[in-house]
Amino acid sequence: MAVIRNIKKEKVQSKDNYFLQNVFGISAVEFFWGLGLPVVVESTFLQLFLKKNGASSLSIGMIPTFFFIGNSIFALISSYLTNRLIFRRTAVILLHLISSVSLLLFGGTLFFLKASEFLLWPFFLCYGIFCICIGMTLPVWLSYLVNILSAKKTVVGLAYMNIFQNMGKLISSIIILKIVETYAFSRHSSALIFFIVGLLFGIGSLFFFFTKELPSHNSTVPIASDSFRKYSFESLAHILKNRNILYFMMADFEFYVVMTVISFYANYATIYCGINPAIAAGLFVTCIYLGAITSNLTLGSWGYFTLKNISLISKLISIFAMLILIVGSAQWDFLLASFLLGAARGTRIIIMPPAVKKLSGLTDATGYFALFSIFTLPIAMGLPIMTGYFLDYFSSLGGDAYRMIFGVGVGLILMTLFFLFKVDFDG
Repeated sequence: MAVIRNIKKEKVQSKDNYFLQNVFGISAVEFFWGLGLPVVVESTFLQLFLKKNGASSLSIGMIPTFFFIGNSIFALISSYLTNRLIFRRTAVILLHLISSVSLLLFGGTLFFLKASEFLLWPFFLCYGIFCICIGMTLPVWLSYLVNILSAKKTVVGLAYMNIFQNMGKLISSIIILKIVETYAFSRHSSALIFFIVGLLFGIGSLFFFFTKELPSHNSTVPIASDSFRKYSFESLAHILKNRNILYFMMADFEFYVVMTVISFYANYATIYCGINPAIAAGLFVTCIYLGAITSNLTLGSWGYFTLKNISLISKLISIFAMLILIVGSAQWDFLLASFLLGAARGTRIIIMPPAVKKLSGLTDATGYFALFSIFTLPIAMGLPIMTGYFLDYFSSLGGDAYRMIFGVGVGLILMTLFFLFKVDFDG
């Protein structure tokens, strides 16, 4: 036992020796990805771009659905393919690079299209490919992050990484605002935006070469089976026996509620509250990322709060944001709600990876990250689709239909508090 303790101590010390180098590497990656993410993920730009080109609310609701499907089904495949690798850096880099290609492809396709009625099919095809690639990337990337940082510095390291990502998003949102003000959503300007996003993703991925990966010496080993079927069933059996992780999954439903609200509230603001589309596409996103940076600085980088406390604060902030959307209609109301939604959303990346790694009890929790997405797929996929269908079906209600959605969101987040209090992060 003394030998094992010494190995663990040496391992933690070695990871801490590379802390600044690793934080620089992952932060540089996220800064470049942050410059492009406001266009394709949790994007007010994307929903307004699609609406401008004739997409229905149901079609817009398919955007987060595509994203969550890709993150669940294909995540388990990449988890299986990489579960025997001692070093993951090359796999992480390749997966990130492949994700950028689909956006380069759509940007090029959009530039040569001559009629907007043909735009939606190429978009959903390329976006579907992008979501599949991201789904294969996420579990390997999350596992890599928590393995190159020591347990005591994971939250702090991820907070700094997320701050740089949101700085990139903030810069990007200002640029998007200026482009939309100048060119609206013209085909050529939109094509250039998507192409540049793909290019930024590719360049940013190369900064993983600056990170340092060390082999693991922990006594708890990952699940490793010869066949994909056996690997999947063993991983499933392992996670079903872990009551803490199941409670945490239920508590994490807040994330999908916030994602759904972010996917629709810009249209509510522009259609029913008289907000300028350029403001919704630019300043809303700016406030979202300012909120994320603020929460990362105060709740993450200072290292004062436990995982449970951060999660609790996030849920309270989410509830307050949706209450503002229900009762407010002025521009400042939407800007404040955007800030709060961003603050709540920004805590997820500093909560989920270390929590899953800790609650799994495994050195390599890649399978847990993959199954986490699969277990939460029904609500991740169902919420935006049902929301889009509801808004289309009850369009005669006008703004009241959106306010009803925000009210349901408050109720769902209140339910997640029950499961949060049942999670034993020390067990």
